[in-house]
Amino acid sequence: MPESLIVLLALVVVVGGAFLVVRRSKTRVPSKERPSPSRPQRSPGSTQAPDLSTEPILDRTEAVPVPSEPPTTPSTSVRPSLKDRLSRSRKFFSDRLADVLSGGVDEDVFDDLEAMLIQADIGVEIASRITADIKAKASRSSSGEEIKALLADELIELFDAQRDRDLVFAPESPTVWMIVGVNGTGKTTTIGKLANDLRERGHSVALAAADTFRAAADEQLAVWAERTGSQMVKHQPGADPGAVAFDAYRFAAARDVDVLVIDTAGRLHTKTPLMDELSKIRRVIEKEGKVHEALLVIDATAGQNGLVQAKEFSEASGVTGVVLTKLDGSAKGGIVLAIEHTLGLPVKLIGVGEGIDDLEPFEPKAFVDALLS
Repeated sequence: MPESLIVLLALVVVVGGAFLVVRRSKTRVPSKERPSPSRPQRSPGSTQAPDLSTEPILDRTEAVPVPSEPPTTPSTSVRPSLKDRLSRSRKFFSDRLADVLSGGVDEDVFDDLEAMLIQADIGVEIASRITADIKAKASRSSSGEEIKALLADELIELFDAQRDRDLVFAPESPTVWMIVGVNGTGKTTTIGKLANDLRERGHSVALAAADTFRAAADEQLAVWAERTGSQMVKHQPGADPGAVAFDAYRFAAARDVDVLVIDTAGRLHTKTPLMDELSKIRRVIEKEGKVHEALLVIDATAGQNGLVQAKEFSEASGVTGVVLTKLDGSAKGGIVLAIEHTLGLPVKLIGVGEGIDDLEPFEPKAFVDALLS
């Protein structure tokens, strides 16, 4: 083979190889390294609250991430009526009222009616007033059904029709709802139901685990946060509840969260009185914002003991409304009227079951109708 031809073939091989190398290098996507976010440093011993707009998570606070949308569970079941869910309370009223009216209308009927209302946790004073009014309106010819209708009218009239029962929302976020009450009344479950309702209506929600003294309280709240797609702010167990509430408020404000719901302790394991601690939480929040609702959760089965609780909590935390839970249980129903009439506190919500949807706005007429139907 001529020497010139060998040289030419060598040049072709070299040029082709270079072309392949250049083409392959052009198809590679260069990687980009993201700079790690910087966190503002606080001086040792500093008590100044950090700027949450630049610090995603506080050094002493854990913000629990959750899905942006709440989980949905398709259901084809028909939701029970209020009448069905008040079946136990309704049975108490209907059975005793039937016994009272079984012998016709005479003088003894009104004494028996008053006794029945007292047994229903309405209270002696209100029961006496209701009975006296019915007696004045009734006649010897009144039937049992007419007495029952008069009772329904009296119960409804004792509720203030002008009382605002709507939950307060602030014009600018965050709206702050503080939930108070003794342990065992259903505070945390109520918070979960509230969060679920808010999320279903399109609101963003943050939960503050300010009950730092009850064992596993934050874990229980975290379950509801995950279940409802809410954010949650917590500290270490035993931390200062006021600090948790303050940091949660800053957290919610920095992220434009619509509603911040604060869980509080029902009792403390320290020398600090519970009512002082609740007052402190309110004061801490109101240094930068406002507590728009202080909802007292009362177990309806507690009867007249609920009145004592309501008085104590109202003085300490400025209660704006009552959530009455466990009305689907052995509650007699009269405590609703006793709380409103005696303390002047509106019952805003009622718990009528253990399901996530079993929290309803309180409507006096619907409640009385369901109770006496």
